Amino acid sequence: MIKVKDLSKKFSLNKEQRKERNTNDNFAFAVKDISFECKPGEIFSLLGPNGAGKTTTLRMLSTVITPTSGSIVIGGVDAITEPQEARRKIGFLTGSTGLYARLNAHELIDYFASLYDVPNPVVRERKKYLFDLLDMNEFANKKIGKLSTGMKQKVSICRTMIHDPEIVIFDEPTSGLDVITAESIIQLIRDCKSQNKTVIFSSHIMGEVDLLCDRLAIIHKGEMKYKGSMESFREQMSEKSITAEFIKTVQA
Repeated sequence: MIKVKDLSKKFSLNKEQRKERNTNDNFAFAVKDISFECKPGEIFSLLGPNGAGKTTTLRMLSTVITPTSGSIVIGGVDAITEPQEARRKIGFLTGSTGLYARLNAHELIDYFASLYDVPNPVVRERKKYLFDLLDMNEFANKKIGKLSTGMKQKVSICRTMIHDPEIVIFDEPTSGLDVITAESIIQLIRDCKSQNKTVIFSSHIMGEVDLLCDRLAIIHKGEMKYKGSMESFREQMSEKSITAEFIKTVQA
């Protein structure tokens, strides 16, 4: 489970940034006082336009950056005071994670498994499951530097999942991918739910959100605009589509 309470993150502004924003303030909030919970066995979607604070929030949850204020509990662990322990419970997929171009998929996954002290028999079992699910076997021995964007994304996902984390955070997992690759990732997300993992993901693709998520939160300019179940969101819609309702919500 993930529990977020009054979470905020502010960043310093230099002179040029203050001029661009037409402000005299020395700080700006990327995220301000947001609270939500993600439960095991459910898929929670964090939505918002570019610059809304989604990625900042996900990076705070994954302990990559430290909040200015508020609290984060990851699987019963305080992620702010015990980030190392919280990190062991998390699988975090982000588009900004680099891969080692000179390694092949087997070598890279083995390396990350060793960082989590995953026993070799478990590594072999997990790799078979993930390589089969993501259709990676044909390129598993090729250098990562020679792989396509979709293939690299599959390697990134395998790296994220190799230690069988109880909490999985996906930041735009299907962005820029072909339909077949995207579908394999969607299936993995469904599998995570069926395995009673806590899943949180962000996406710009409303069809994925409608298809997958149980609950959602919408943020805009760092502040919460909506929080509730997908069913409740549909019931209160006044627009004809999920996309149109999302736009109306962030512009309200």
